[in-house]
Amino acid sequence: MSEIPPSRTATAEAPVPGVAPEVVTTSLEPTATSQGPVAPQPGATPSVASQASESAAAPTPAPTSLATVPNDDVEPQNPLTEKFIPAEWTALKEFRSKLPETFSEAFPDKPDAGTTPYNMWGVRIDPVNPKDARVSVVLMKFLRARNLNPAEAKEMLISTLRWRQSFNVEGAMEEKFPDEVFGKLGKVYGKDKQGRPVTYNLYGANKDLDAVFGDVQRFLRWRVAFMEESIVLLDFETVDQLVQIHDYEGVSMSSRTENSKNAASEASSIFQSHYPEFLSRKFFVNVPSFLTWIFWLFKPFLSAATLAKMSVVGSGHRALGSALLPIIDRHELPKQYGGVAEGF
Repeated sequence: MSEIPPSRTATAEAPVPGVAPEVVTTSLEPTATSQGPVAPQPGATPSVASQASESAAAPTPAPTSLATVPNDDVEPQNPLTEKFIPAEWTALKEFRSKLPETFSEAFPDKPDAGTTPYNMWGVRIDPVNPKDARVSVVLMKFLRARNLNPAEAKEMLISTLRWRQSFNVEGAMEEKFPDEVFGKLGKVYGKDKQGRPVTYNLYGANKDLDAVFGDVQRFLRWRVAFMEESIVLLDFETVDQLVQIHDYEGVSMSSRTENSKNAASEASSIFQSHYPEFLSRKFFVNVPSFLTWIFWLFKPFLSAATLAKMSVVGSGHRALGSALLPIIDRHELPKQYGGVAEGF
């Protein structure tokens, strides 16, 4: 039930053991606007009166304050945007200038789509007035997922906007899912040392696979809703990524049903295509030895950036703590993973 297929960028999720992989501102210098007193003609001796008159006629202008000069290049900043490099700002400005047509193409049935703000992940994106630090953080996710190519980022954003509408993401978040089926499968608990929320996917928590995967579309609505609820915890000012822990305790070979493989594949496609750059680190823990081969099988298809975010961990407090405690403080990490928190 992992959601990480091979992909060309670090946006992909990793393959899931036991199931088919879910495949500058610029400154203005003030310029002089007045001429000095007229120089006397040869042979002429200027009088005191004439000097006073000339001085009064050509007063020296007051210095211009740079702070009052309008500057269209000034960008609203927050701790995340302050980390953008020049190449990212260049790509962002081009990408942002295309937002009206991007929204129009995404929603062709809405005549005013190119001028209507859209709310996504708690951030209001106004295509007409998009200069906002949090908007910049969201747009940068699409750019980074497409190697800072504004044209490709535009296509990805259009696809995501269309998908969110057709999938009815808002409806999925409001849907009531049976707690006895999904209540134990996903947990959000604690933060890492950088303040990122930590989410837990507990694949062996419900042994009734027919209940979980009998309705693949229901499972996908639950999985998207769980992702959206996790993203709500991000402020897009200091934190814009998650840490994921995928726990395979209790998973057996029988977990690979046809429905579970289909669900894993569809979920992988959704997260790869429509949730770019939300992953900070991903840990696969308590992985049975007979499943670890799947990671090696798909390793050649994963980018170096994606692999750098992934770790396959064994079981037991020592192994789990050794892998997780450098990232998550022990007071934020549940006891079953090597920490001291009560957990869930």
